[in-house]
Amino acid sequence: MNASAIELDDLDRRILNALQDDASRTNNELAALVHASAPTCLRRVKRLEDAGIIQRQVAIVAPEKVGASLTAVVEITLDHQGAEKMQEFEGLVAGEAAVLQCYRVSPGPDFVLIVQVADMPAYHALAHRLFASHANVRNVRSFFSIHRSKFETRIAL
Repeated sequence: MNASAIELDDLDRRILNALQDDASRTNNELAALVHASAPTCLRRVKRLEDAGIIQRQVAIVAPEKVGASLTAVVEITLDHQGAEKMQEFEGLVAGEAAVLQCYRVSPGPDFVLIVQVADMPAYHALAHRLFASHANVRNVRSFFSIHRSKFETRIAL
């Protein structure tokens, strides 16, 4: 089913908002919260998953509690920006667990990455693996977070 083929109604939005707050609720808890029957709620969630609107359900881990307390926002400019070269770079970073997000951007650099590592030595090792040893990377500009004042995964509906 195609996500664009679904028009979200009020119940869909209530379900999505509730799941964005806490996806660990049971179907019965979710149904009670959104004022729907359990079978209806289960059918709606399945429909939203099949349409790709709900991509996956995850646990959000506190990075500082698991030894990944350094966040870097990294701008990458490539020497050659052809579609094949862009996809090649995306494939390179896709295999690196410390790269949490990768965006193609315009204008400015070609990519912006969000990286989460333990410390500066871990960042330097990653930078060497991904950037310094990659012939097509022309420029790397890194910004290191000193304080995270907001982190949200919720999409406003």
